Amino acid sequence: MAEGRFPQISDINDHIGQVVTSAEPGRVDISWTPHERLCNPGGTVHGGYIAMILDNAVCLAASSTCEHFMPMLTLSLNVDYLRGVQAGATYTVAGTCVHPGSARMVANAVVSDASGRPVAQASASMIPNRAFARQ
Repeated sequence: MAEGRFPQISDINDHIGQVVTSAEPGRVDISWTPHERLCNPGGTVHGGYIAMILDNAVCLAASSTCEHFMPMLTLSLNVDYLRGVQAGATYTVAGTCVHPGSARMVANAVVSDASGRPVAQASASMIPNRAFARQ
């Protein structure tokens, strides 16, 4: 995962413009350059896509605590939108697992602009998708 490679479950990473830049147990960093196609009619990136990148970050951070890659199922996701997100700009998304429980995990994520200012943040709880492990 640290090399930006992890099992591709779908092509969503390319669609939203995310690249995993580093990972260690309990933490993941993503470089995100949102495409113009993700914009709302007002010209900024739609909040649903911001929530999606935050969800990806918290789930990858939680997954990084597992012995083998395990997709997560999000139970709750609370997002705070702090500033507008612009298409074409590059953002850093940092996800941190704060409770790597065996049944339920809790993680936080922050999207920051090139100046290091947070533009959105999230807290989430999730569970490992154990059905994936049985495949």
